Amino acid sequence: MYSTEIDVKTGSTAVVHDLTDEARRFLTEGGARDGLLHVWVPHATAGLAVIETGAGSDDDLLAALDDLLPRDDRWRHRHGSPGHGRDHVLPAFLPPYATVPVLDGALALGTWQSICLVDTNVDNPTRRVRLSYLAG
Repeated sequence: MYSTEIDVKTGSTAVVHDLTDEARRFLTEGGARDGLLHVWVPHATAGLAVIETGAGSDDDLLAALDDLLPRDDRWRHRHGSPGHGRDHVLPAFLPPYATVPVLDGALALGTWQSICLVDTNVDNPTRRVRLSYLAG
Protein backbone atom coordinates (compact mmCIF):
# COMPACT_ATOMS: atom_id res chain seq x y z
CA MET A 1 0.00 0.00 0.00
CA TYR A 2 1.19 3.51 -0.86
CA SER A 3 0.06 6.17 1.61
CA THR A 4 0.71 9.79 2.58
CA GLU A 5 -0.83 12.47 4.73
CA ILE A 6 -1.47 16.02 3.53
CA ASP A 7 -2.38 19.20 5.42
CA VAL A 8 -5.37 21.17 4.19
CA LYS A 9 -5.92 24.77 5.26
CA THR A 10 -9.66 25.17 5.79
CA GLY A 11 -9.64 28.55 7.55
CA SER A 12 -12.16 29.93 10.01
CA THR A 13 -15.41 29.39 8.09
CA ALA A 14 -17.29 26.25 7.09
CA VAL A 15 -15.87 24.90 3.85
CA VAL A 16 -16.19 22.25 1.17
CA HIS A 17 -12.60 21.78 -0.02
CA ASP A 18 -12.06 19.86 -3.27
CA LEU A 19 -9.34 17.21 -2.82
CA THR A 20 -9.58 15.74 -6.32
CA ASP A 21 -6.45 17.38 -7.73
CA GLU A 22 -4.41 16.34 -4.68
CA ALA A 23 -5.72 12.78 -5.08
CA ARG A 24 -4.80 12.69 -8.78
CA ARG A 25 -1.32 14.02 -8.04
CA PHE A 26 -0.90 11.39 -5.29
CA LEU A 27 -1.87 8.59 -7.69
CA THR A 28 0.51 9.85 -10.39
CA GLU A 29 3.41 10.17 -7.94
CA GLY A 30 2.71 6.64 -6.67
CA GLY A 31 2.58 5.10 -10.14
CA ALA A 32 -0.98 3.87 -9.58
CA ARG A 33 -2.62 1.55 -12.12
CA ASP A 34 -5.74 -0.42 -11.08
CA GLY A 35 -6.81 -0.46 -7.45
CA LEU A 36 -8.55 1.63 -4.81
CA LEU A 37 -7.93 5.09 -3.42
CA HIS A 38 -8.99 5.39 0.21
CA VAL A 39 -9.30 8.88 1.68
CA TRP A 40 -9.38 9.23 5.48
CA VAL A 41 -9.86 12.30 7.68
CA PRO A 42 -8.56 11.57 11.22
CA HIS A 43 -10.70 14.24 12.91
CA ALA A 44 -13.84 14.07 15.05
CA THR A 45 -15.38 17.12 13.37
CA ALA A 46 -14.90 16.73 9.61
CA GLY A 47 -16.17 14.43 6.88
CA LEU A 48 -15.87 13.60 3.21
CA ALA A 49 -18.36 13.86 0.37
CA VAL A 50 -18.26 12.89 -3.28
CA ILE A 51 -20.25 15.68 -4.95
CA GLU A 52 -20.26 18.20 -7.77
CA THR A 53 -18.43 21.44 -6.95
CA GLY A 54 -18.37 24.89 -8.50
CA ALA A 55 -22.01 24.94 -9.61
CA GLY A 56 -23.46 25.76 -6.20
CA SER A 57 -23.73 22.22 -4.80
CA ASP A 58 -20.95 22.88 -2.30
CA ASP A 59 -22.81 25.93 -0.93
CA ASP A 60 -26.06 23.94 -0.98
CA LEU A 61 -24.41 21.21 1.09
CA LEU A 62 -23.22 23.72 3.71
CA ALA A 63 -26.71 25.31 3.80
CA ALA A 64 -28.33 21.88 4.22
CA LEU A 65 -25.95 21.08 7.08
CA ASP A 66 -26.84 24.41 8.73
CA ASP A 67 -30.54 23.49 8.44
CA LEU A 68 -30.04 19.93 9.68
CA LEU A 69 -27.39 20.70 12.32
CA PRO A 70 -27.89 24.33 13.41
CA ARG A 71 -25.02 26.12 15.12
CA ASP A 72 -26.95 27.00 18.29
CA ASP A 73 -27.06 26.09 21.99
CA ARG A 74 -28.99 22.79 21.72
CA TRP A 75 -25.83 20.65 21.81
CA ARG A 76 -24.58 18.98 24.99
CA HIS A 77 -21.01 19.04 23.71
CA ARG A 78 -20.20 22.68 24.53
CA HIS A 79 -16.48 23.46 24.36
CA GLY A 80 -15.17 25.74 21.62
CA SER A 81 -17.18 28.29 19.69
CA PRO A 82 -20.99 28.50 20.14
CA GLY A 83 -22.74 25.55 18.52
CA HIS A 84 -19.51 23.53 18.18
CA GLY A 85 -21.34 20.40 19.36
CA ARG A 86 -22.90 20.12 15.92
CA ASP A 87 -19.41 19.74 14.42
CA HIS A 88 -18.99 16.54 16.43
CA VAL A 89 -22.25 15.16 14.99
CA LEU A 90 -21.24 15.93 11.38
CA PRO A 91 -19.22 12.69 10.79
CA ALA A 92 -22.37 10.64 11.46
CA PHE A 93 -23.85 12.25 8.32
CA LEU A 94 -20.68 12.75 6.25
CA PRO A 95 -18.30 9.92 7.16
CA PRO A 96 -14.58 10.60 7.58
CA TYR A 97 -13.72 8.19 4.76
CA ALA A 98 -14.32 7.59 1.06
CA THR A 99 -13.08 4.89 -1.31
CA VAL A 100 -12.89 5.45 -5.06
CA PRO A 101 -11.89 2.91 -7.75
CA VAL A 102 -8.74 3.64 -9.71
CA LEU A 103 -8.63 2.33 -13.28
CA ASP A 104 -5.51 2.62 -15.42
CA GLY A 105 -4.13 5.22 -13.00
CA ALA A 106 -7.22 7.47 -13.05
CA LEU A 107 -9.96 8.05 -10.52
CA ALA A 108 -13.17 6.37 -11.71
CA LEU A 109 -15.33 9.34 -10.75
CA GLY A 110 -18.46 10.39 -12.59
CA THR A 111 -18.35 13.39 -14.92
CA TRP A 112 -19.20 15.99 -12.27
CA GLN A 113 -17.98 14.19 -9.13
CA SER A 114 -15.21 15.48 -6.87
CA ILE A 115 -13.79 14.17 -3.60
CA CYS A 116 -14.34 16.87 -0.99
CA LEU A 117 -13.35 17.53 2.59
CA VAL A 118 -16.28 19.04 4.48
CA ASP A 119 -15.21 21.03 7.53
CA THR A 120 -17.71 23.04 9.58
CA ASN A 121 -15.41 23.38 12.62
CA VAL A 122 -14.42 27.05 12.65
CA ASP A 123 -12.05 26.44 15.60
CA ASN A 124 -9.59 24.25 13.66
CA PRO A 125 -8.11 25.97 10.55
CA THR A 126 -5.90 23.05 9.41
CA ARG A 127 -6.92 19.46 8.72
CA ARG A 128 -4.93 16.32 7.98
CA VAL A 129 -6.12 14.01 5.21
CA ARG A 130 -4.62 10.57 4.59
CA LEU A 131 -4.55 9.27 1.00
CA SER A 132 -3.90 5.54 0.60
CA TYR A 133 -3.66 3.59 -2.64
CA LEU A 134 -4.15 -0.16 -2.61
CA ALA A 135 -3.14 -1.84 -5.85
CA GLY A 136 -5.54 -4.38 -7.34
